[in-house]
Amino acid sequence: MAFTLRQLQYFVAVAEQGTVSRAAQNLSISQSSVTEAIKELEGDLGVELFERHPRGLSITHKGHQFLRHATKILADVSDARRTFSGDPETVTGSLQLGVTSLVAGYVLSDLLARYRRAWPGVEVSAIEDNGDYLEHLLVGGELDVAVMVISNLRDRMALQAEILEVSPYRLWLPLGHPLVGADIISLADIATEPLIMLTIDEIEENTGKLLMALGTRPHVAFRTRSVEAVRSLVATGAGVALLPDLVYRPWSLEGDRIESRDVSGSLPAVQVGMVWRRGSSLSQTARDFIGIAQGQRTMRGR
Repeated sequence: MAFTLRQLQYFVAVAEQGTVSRAAQNLSISQSSVTEAIKELEGDLGVELFERHPRGLSITHKGHQFLRHATKILADVSDARRTFSGDPETVTGSLQLGVTSLVAGYVLSDLLARYRRAWPGVEVSAIEDNGDYLEHLLVGGELDVAVMVISNLRDRMALQAEILEVSPYRLWLPLGHPLVGADIISLADIATEPLIMLTIDEIEENTGKLLMALGTRPHVAFRTRSVEAVRSLVATGAGVALLPDLVYRPWSLEGDRIESRDVSGSLPAVQVGMVWRRGSSLSQTARDFIGIAQGQRTMRGR
């Protein structure tokens, strides 16, 4: 029996939420329906998509590989439906986009691919830079829309923002680390650990504030602007990392496992959203892009 779109939607929801219960809540269905759909999907594929353990579920390597296919299939179906709502070939124009480093490879790439498939006649130009500079370009009218971290948006009077995703901070650990098996992990447990610090967007600032609140300076073992470098360093035991769940992947490029755990206490969350100049007359191309992004958010929230 071939898998269904509903099974794919349920699988993606569980992969994103981390537990069947949270996925079921977001989907507004019973946990048993989600569990049954996942089991049927695993049976059809002949692989285990999740590892079951007392704390919930963790996606397997095969599951992580299939997740990319599943999200693409669902996006393609959404694009196919949109095709019949008009004639995308006749739409022309230009779109000037901005993006911050943290979200460039995790949010914008998929949005941009879907937009180009829907409106191939629109010329898209994108620039990656820090949030302050993108705000400057938006206010000056040099960008139509930016996809960026908006948790610390500076000029909220001049700019309008809409949240696409809220991503909590979690602790990244190498396989076999003593904290992997802990029932509760506190910030105090992390204070003495060597820390791999990601220095893009607001990550370093937020992480530093968290640990400084404990009255101790963070023990930073390595600073880098590369998320892949963080993955490799954590996986090989060089340290731990506190990062938004948005950029978590369970495997490094070398194929080493990375564990992710919740931390007790009040941790910030990264808000990713669309930003445009308040009061400006948005072009049709910009409105279409915002519509694509809103559709993506709706699909994630199912």
